[in-house]
Amino acid sequence: MNENTNRKEILACIDDINIKYLHSGQTSKYIFPMERKEAHKNNISHLIVRFFVVTITPKNEILYLVQKRGKNKMSYPEYFTDSASGHIIYENKLGLEAIKENALRELEEEFGIPTHKVQKIVFHNLEIEKDNFTNEIAYIFYGLVDHDVKLEPNPHELEIDGSRFYSKSELENILEREKLVDYSKQHWIKLLGTNILKLLKEKDYYKDTQETALFIGRFQPFHLGHLHVIQKILKECKKLIIGIGSSQLSHTKNDPFTSDERTQFIVSSLESISGITPERYEIIKIPDIFNAEKWVDQVVSTVGEFDVIFSNSEWVRQLFQNKGIKVAEKVLLELDNYNATKIRNLIVKNDNKWLGLVPKPVHELIKKFNGIDRIRALYNNKK
Repeated sequence: MNENTNRKEILACIDDINIKYLHSGQTSKYIFPMERKEAHKNNISHLIVRFFVVTITPKNEILYLVQKRGKNKMSYPEYFTDSASGHIIYENKLGLEAIKENALRELEEEFGIPTHKVQKIVFHNLEIEKDNFTNEIAYIFYGLVDHDVKLEPNPHELEIDGSRFYSKSELENILEREKLVDYSKQHWIKLLGTNILKLLKEKDYYKDTQETALFIGRFQPFHLGHLHVIQKILKECKKLIIGIGSSQLSHTKNDPFTSDERTQFIVSSLESISGITPERYEIIKIPDIFNAEKWVDQVVSTVGEFDVIFSNSEWVRQLFQNKGIKVAEKVLLELDNYNATKIRNLIVKNDNKWLGLVPKPVHELIKKFNGIDRIRALYNNKK
């Protein structure tokens, strides 16, 4: 994390009351930009990345890339820490892929490791850290790099001699005897007791069958993109479980409709399609627990058995892949058009283009529920 630069950094910040939504992958809806100095001065919560990197030698030994912070660092000088870390730079449509790019950028800035030398990077967890009484929301990533990668530690960031690959025994010695940043120490201890290679390699134990699929959405509202995905899934699978995500939320700017209303959107739309009978799908409400680490387990316990999940959300895909659950290829959509946020914005602007983006039964139900006035009122209130 470059603390000595004079460049102006615009951080991805968030109000504390909205941090829970990050656990649902709804990053771009709740973050806002703020210059770094202002964010720190006013104790504004902001997003960071922590990257923990390993490599495998030709002799199949795992080595751990550990950074030792420079002696001129404002915080934790000469402490051992993660492989790389830093602030997440604000952008309008910030999602998991862009956050990964921040982690890769920090690794290159601090150790000189280019992206093409990173074999795999996976999201692990989301954690709230305290830094001088300010919340830093850390996106934790694990990574695997080429064994012959050349390290070029940045002398303005790191203590050169102490920043390198360590063997397991060497890292254990550091954990026991040296000064470490607490949050990083916890993860190195965890990694030493984990089959890190299993986490980083592609899962090879997927079921071959695809009889039952799972498709999760918030459906605020259900649109033609959702309908297209469902039709494609039912061409490949015998049965579909449709999960209504964040089912407990309603009457807010981003979640205006109740779970019962969203259920009616789906049922009425599928009834209008020949060949899709009620026996081929089941709708299950899935409340959000706002805990990325436990969410997949909660989904599985709620919906029961299924063979594959369909999702275009990188956040959802990564969380299920981490649990060894088969994730289908993305269904190609015009995401700029088939986007519930865009539809709600068009409604607010009184732009009837939204009518062409939802099934006719959904349009009729939104009118029946007085949904147009509801959405406009919620946007005006910014709830």
